[in-house]
Amino acid sequence: MDPNIGKILNDRYELLDVLGVGGMAVVYKAKCHRLNRLVAVKVLKPELAADADIRSRFHDESKAVGMMGHPNIVNVYDVNQDGDIDYFVMELVDGITLKQYIHRRGGVLNWREALHFSVQILQGLDHAHSRGIIHRDVKPQNIMVLRDGSVKVADFGIATIADAQKTMTQEALGSVHYISPEQAKGSAVDERSDLYSTGVVLYEMLTGRLPYEGDSPVAVAIQHINSIPLSPRELNPDIPVGMEQITMKAMAQDRDLRYPNAKAMLADLETFRRKPGTVFEYQNPWMLTELGNVKPYEPEKTEQKSAQPEEEEEEPRSGQKGTLALIIGAVAAILLVVFFIFRMLFSTFLSGVLDGGTEYAVPELLGKTYTEAQELVFTNPEYNGHFRIVESEERAYNASYEPGQIIAQDPVGGSITKSEETEIVVTLCSEQSGEEQTELIMPDIVGKDYAGWADTLNEKYGVVVRYSSAYSDEYDEGLIISTVPVAGTVLTEGQTVDVTYSKGHKDTSVTMISLIGMNENEAKSALSELGLKCGEVVTVTSEQTAGTVVFQSVKAKTDVEPGTQVDLQISSGPKLEEPEEEEEDEDEEESEAGTGDEDEYETPVLPEDETHVITVNLPEGRTGDSSVSVKVNGVLIDSETVEASKSVYLVEYSGTIESVDVTVDGVTHKDFNIS
Repeated sequence: MDPNIGKILNDRYELLDVLGVGGMAVVYKAKCHRLNRLVAVKVLKPELAADADIRSRFHDESKAVGMMGHPNIVNVYDVNQDGDIDYFVMELVDGITLKQYIHRRGGVLNWREALHFSVQILQGLDHAHSRGIIHRDVKPQNIMVLRDGSVKVADFGIATIADAQKTMTQEALGSVHYISPEQAKGSAVDERSDLYSTGVVLYEMLTGRLPYEGDSPVAVAIQHINSIPLSPRELNPDIPVGMEQITMKAMAQDRDLRYPNAKAMLADLETFRRKPGTVFEYQNPWMLTELGNVKPYEPEKTEQKSAQPEEEEEEPRSGQKGTLALIIGAVAAILLVVFFIFRMLFSTFLSGVLDGGTEYAVPELLGKTYTEAQELVFTNPEYNGHFRIVESEERAYNASYEPGQIIAQDPVGGSITKSEETEIVVTLCSEQSGEEQTELIMPDIVGKDYAGWADTLNEKYGVVVRYSSAYSDEYDEGLIISTVPVAGTVLTEGQTVDVTYSKGHKDTSVTMISLIGMNENEAKSALSELGLKCGEVVTVTSEQTAGTVVFQSVKAKTDVEPGTQVDLQISSGPKLEEPEEEEEDEDEEESEAGTGDEDEYETPVLPEDETHVITVNLPEGRTGDSSVSVKVNGVLIDSETVEASKSVYLVEYSGTIESVDVTVDGVTHKDFNIS
């Protein structure tokens, strides 16, 4: 068993299980006790931690990965150190690797799936490259496929700042089946090295096999340097020509013949997606590669069968040649004119007649991320091929949406278009309210799941979140009822934000009211209206008006189940005392009789026990629960923690009261009354 299992790093991350082992680190499934969520924790191997250079590279990697934030890259939450353990914390992705996905699909994907995954991989790499980070280990095992079909590039395990320009002469970095020729040679790498590896992944998705195989890693690495792979269409004729061209260009051995960056490759994929019949004009890069005696790859050519009989015919005389040429030229010219006329008519008049004027409803994209919008258009047969999502260069802030969600689209969702292909320009929500605005703005999260926003508010907005709960008829259990401050307020780092979420609807319980002071019939009627039962009713001596309720077995403001029994005590009025005249007569008789010593006295008779209700009015504007204690005659009779939502606290006491002391949160409290 791994010795780290069960450890809690920095009193926060409990290591539960091993998820995987890489060249430099071990990845654990862990629980974050502070935010009560599962995460992945990557820990540097102990045998490598003693190497100052490796440890430095690990920290560089942690910082580099922490710079990124993109829907197609596994997020990094924390970078830290606990004693001699160096680690960083990532999101735990619920999905499978692309390698596993390909296997489950029978070892090969159709070109539409390959296109879908390649676009997302390149979007993640483009984000990393824009921050100077080269992945260096792009392979299906490092690409996660989520349940919704989206993709996240994972394990920037040997990524480094591009300026460092570290080579692999000392270490066999990356997986040999996907490494670029320059990596195999130990040369410096750049973003085009990641594009080569992406091309190999695309090759594998389309063909179901790797471009190079060998008996050893060295044999495979050598093939990346001086061999030419079979063309994808030789292995799978169903692959469109355009997809083959994109794949082979990305895999060019000469990096100068590859795509210059991820954006350029994405542009070709987008062009092909719009028109799957596209054949690109650039020359096959493998035809420009000099490989000594190795025969370059040549695209498959269709042989043109000769229309001439096998026996040679007499060659026409020169005059006949000229006449024949004129006839052929004239016919070709006429056919060309007819072709252009027909094409013009079709594009202007006949296209609507022949296709029936097909109408397409524009999809509603508001609230979706760019990736979700692409997924909708790509996977829905109703939209596929008819709409293209284009992100506007401008972003705007809208408090009703989360950063990265679509807040506007042109044309609007639900509108009708007859165009075979319609471009939808979408505007994404920015993280702040303006280009020059640096403040964080409180988002509108009322009505949203509080559990999901606990992490977001803490980590993306840098505030301390304090939660409380209350019943709500409007919001279901777990949904946010209100926030302080409200949405749109400028936040400061470290500020406390109060979030109140729903405990559910009130109809699941009954809140008891005060019956004190009602007569018996009024109290019974009130209990009936609340759906509660009147239990035992007894009469007690009390200073309160005779016939009124002086005690109830269920305190006011208490939530109870419908049908709960409530016992009552009804006042019979104060105890009657002997007339003063008779007492005086008795005193006189005793005096006259001289039967008692002057120092002797008779123990006074105390009145019978009485029930009192001590009502404590709690301070207004409390933001948290309060500790309340009540002492009667110097003896503690009740102590309880009262929720912030309650304004009154009731205590019942039977007996003579000489003094009452009330404290709220350890401070003497005077705002109370006794009935």
